[in-house]
Amino acid sequence: MNVTRLFALTALLTGVAAAQTFSPDTEKSRIESSQLTAKFGPVPKLSGDVQIGGVMKALSNEYWQLLRTGYIRGGEKYGVKIDAQAPSNESDQIGQLSMMNTMIGKGYKALLVSPQSDVNLLPGIQRAGKASLVINVNDAVAPSAQHFVGNSQYDNGVSVANHLLKTFPKGGQFAVIEGQAGVYAARQRTLGFKTTLAKNTAMKIVASVPADWDRQKAFTTARDLLRRYPELNAFYCNNDTMALGVVEAVKASGRLGKTLVFGTDGINAAYDSIKKGELTGTVDSFPILTGEVAVEVAVRLLGGQKLPRVVATPQALVMKSNMAQYEQFRK
Repeated sequence: MNVTRLFALTALLTGVAAAQTFSPDTEKSRIESSQLTAKFGPVPKLSGDVQIGGVMKALSNEYWQLLRTGYIRGGEKYGVKIDAQAPSNESDQIGQLSMMNTMIGKGYKALLVSPQSDVNLLPGIQRAGKASLVINVNDAVAPSAQHFVGNSQYDNGVSVANHLLKTFPKGGQFAVIEGQAGVYAARQRTLGFKTTLAKNTAMKIVASVPADWDRQKAFTTARDLLRRYPELNAFYCNNDTMALGVVEAVKASGRLGKTLVFGTDGINAAYDSIKKGELTGTVDSFPILTGEVAVEVAVRLLGGQKLPRVVATPQALVMKSNMAQYEQFRK
């Protein structure tokens, strides 16, 4: 068995066991990021040349570009150097692990990791040991990481479902465009949506299909679903990249304004689409703010503060009617 396959097997076995006992969405040891200063005081100033690595999923997705911006701003704010990298696409799990291993070899004091799956970075976390603080930042969950920073993935789906319950009190047909199968974020977002929508038995989920975070796959899937269900009331998509692909399918089918489309992440392209009256809304998880908070948490921990395992960051369902109040988080 080669090293890559051995890493994958080790990660899978470790991840399955650990995932059964840790979920950031339900972890009792958690604090809202807005409470950090009130409960733990000011951010400590670190001495020396402190370097922190950021391993993101892929810079081809605007969400991760914005998270990187947050990392850089956080580094400038708290006086640490940031090296933020990502593979070229969201399916290069071995390449992402290689990036993490390189950073470990450089002796970075902390690593902010956003795994492509719940297991692919587990060998790196094991290798880092106590030499580097490892903080899992949003999306997929690496259950052996010491800390997690990010929003509640379950509540993400809840917020869209609650809006649809109010919008369609008599019921209707709905579809979910899921992210990568087996990834914590996709699983929890979908579960929150389905569980909440089930409060009204007239709300029918006619399809729930993975599109692997990919815009073209989401377009093709949505186009086919609209042919099967021409009266579909709304799509809920696990990220904005897929939601924008669904918008194109809705436009092509002549359903713009009739079939609603909701995304997730709050990328600039989603905001632009909402302003044009195409995308209905996005659950903005404020990636720039999340990046800044992740660096703050790293500095606090490196400075000796004892924080809860989970630091929760904010999110909000943003539509054309309330967009103005969230613009401050995008600058």
